[in-house]
Amino acid sequence: MKKWFAVIGDPIAQSKSPEMHNAWYEEGQVDAAYIPVHVKPENLEEAVAAFKLLGTSGWNVTIPHKQAIIPYLDELDDLAEKMGAVNTVVRTKDGKLKGYNTDGAGFVRSLEDAIGTDYRNAPLLLIGAGGAARGISFALQQEGYTNITIANRTEKNAQAIINELGIGRAITLAEAESTLDEFKIFIQTTPAGMSTGEFELPFSLDKFPTGAIAADIVYNPLMTPFLLAAEKKGAKIVNGLGMFVHQGAIAYELWLEDYPNTNSMIARLTAQLGGK
Repeated sequence: MKKWFAVIGDPIAQSKSPEMHNAWYEEGQVDAAYIPVHVKPENLEEAVAAFKLLGTSGWNVTIPHKQAIIPYLDELDDLAEKMGAVNTVVRTKDGKLKGYNTDGAGFVRSLEDAIGTDYRNAPLLLIGAGGAARGISFALQQEGYTNITIANRTEKNAQAIINELGIGRAITLAEAESTLDEFKIFIQTTPAGMSTGEFELPFSLDKFPTGAIAADIVYNPLMTPFLLAAEKKGAKIVNGLGMFVHQGAIAYELWLEDYPNTNSMIARLTAQLGGK
């Protein structure tokens, strides 16, 4: 019997997930289909009930449903529970709906694809303290990153994540600006810089160290203003496309117990987005 999967969000037309997953199904000769479903917040409960009734094997969840969907699920993976957000739902063999969050792990896999695993003790600065920062910080800690600093406009929000981690420190953006040369890895975790929005650098990069690593979670555009500015300072650049592909690949593995070809997918989407 043909399996089917979906991604829900509001809006959803811009999502590259259907193209990515359907290409993987074709490549792996998997009898499955993946569709985008536009779900408004007021229809979320009905959508989950419909998915159960119609027999979906699982689906992805994007903005604005990552937190709101939790009451409609039967159980959560430990990381999703800790984060309070779900981006992947698996229908288990006994018919229950289990929520996972693959965003943070997807980012770490993308980062280590680019830089390897030799930097896990290097001083690392996360910029922002929203949901993405929480997920990435937990995933970094799980993989052995020990020297984490979070900078945010509202320091108490950064401190709240640090308190949950049990390691690291929180600083203001002004403190980050004056101490940039102390860090080796920089991760821009806010949605600023997306092709649909505007971006202002959170602080001056005057003290940005030559040879540092600069990563962004945004993948459209591939080169955000933050990455462009860091590249001018001689940084090694990690754009957000790898995170997007790997978070999808982890979801694919949860559904189908196989890990798809991420390298070819990154190359394919990079070309579509005008990169090299």
